[in-house]
Amino acid sequence: MAKVVISGYYGFDNLGDEAVLFSILKTLRELQIGIRIEVLSNNPSQTAEIYRVTAANRWKLGEVYHALKDSDMLISGGGSLLQDVTGWKSLVYYLGVIWLARFLGKPVFFYAQGIGPVNTPLGRLLMRWIVNKVNYITVRDESSRQDLAEMKISRPPVEVTADPVLGLEEKYVDKKIGQAILQEVGLDLSIERKMVGISVREWQGLGEYKEVVAELCDKLCRVGYQVVFLPMHSPDDLETSREVAAMMEQPAVVLEGHYSVVEMASLIANMDLLIGMRLHALILAAVMHVPPVAISYDPKIDRFMGLLGKTAATPVDRPQFAELWQAVEEIIYEPWQVREELMQQVEPLRQRAQASAVLGLKVLEKSLHNGPAAKYL
Repeated sequence: MAKVVISGYYGFDNLGDEAVLFSILKTLRELQIGIRIEVLSNNPSQTAEIYRVTAANRWKLGEVYHALKDSDMLISGGGSLLQDVTGWKSLVYYLGVIWLARFLGKPVFFYAQGIGPVNTPLGRLLMRWIVNKVNYITVRDESSRQDLAEMKISRPPVEVTADPVLGLEEKYVDKKIGQAILQEVGLDLSIERKMVGISVREWQGLGEYKEVVAELCDKLCRVGYQVVFLPMHSPDDLETSREVAAMMEQPAVVLEGHYSVVEMASLIANMDLLIGMRLHALILAAVMHVPPVAISYDPKIDRFMGLLGKTAATPVDRPQFAELWQAVEEIIYEPWQVREELMQQVEPLRQRAQASAVLGLKVLEKSLHNGPAAKYL
């Protein structure tokens, strides 16, 4: 029975990255029954319990080594793993895992990664040296493919697919799960009352965007919306959500529970609109056919909104209330038309997202048929 190891930002209570893992596992298992999967995780016991996989501690070299040595392929992704904006250590870690897999003669497949930005000369050199040795690359957007080309990474085949979470389908999400949570915190679920989900995060000590979001939420309350803050990363987003809610004049609800991917997807499915900074809050909204309005703090936000034929409403470092309200207004006055357009935009992305798993399994099958990959020194 074939075994793959998955490397990513897992086990850190970040619902965006957990949604990526959830989606990858779901698609792989649907396409190949019985495949063995081991995940490199910050919290191996939790990851193993939630996803029914084996898990190794990503920080213990011995565990990572044995997981890879016992595997038939490494899947690196998805998410924004290969970048140095948040620090060079992250980039070195993920490239190190890739290097070790190739050193052991294991094929490496990039699963719908969002590449970059990689700005430092050393980071770009390491990318060119190591990533040119992998077997196959899928990226989640055209800009990521261009970033690879600019770093002279051209030896492996590169295909543009889509973020793994776009492979999820609304029809498989039970909205009653989210409804129970929303009722428990006192929200009115009657059809006449609308709800807006808010996903905010801390960013580089900036504060003005929080005031703008609070002002926007107050205006939405005054036109009849119930405001629900949906923290995607605990505890960081929870603190930011509380901070913005405290700036509001109108009442709002901050969901403070520790939610699974399934629960968060169901919560978002019950929204009529989502205003978000977190990429995977925006993606989950799109998949659930809930119109998203984006506040951009990173190129990946602009890239994703571009896939929907939209632009981010306002940048986090120069937030404009008028721009945000205009984006919201376009949705709340034509909600059915906006939802219909969103459904048409998401469907081809869903098919592209699922293509990543198909390509990955082909790489695995080829390796099993041809024998171990050549070692990389």
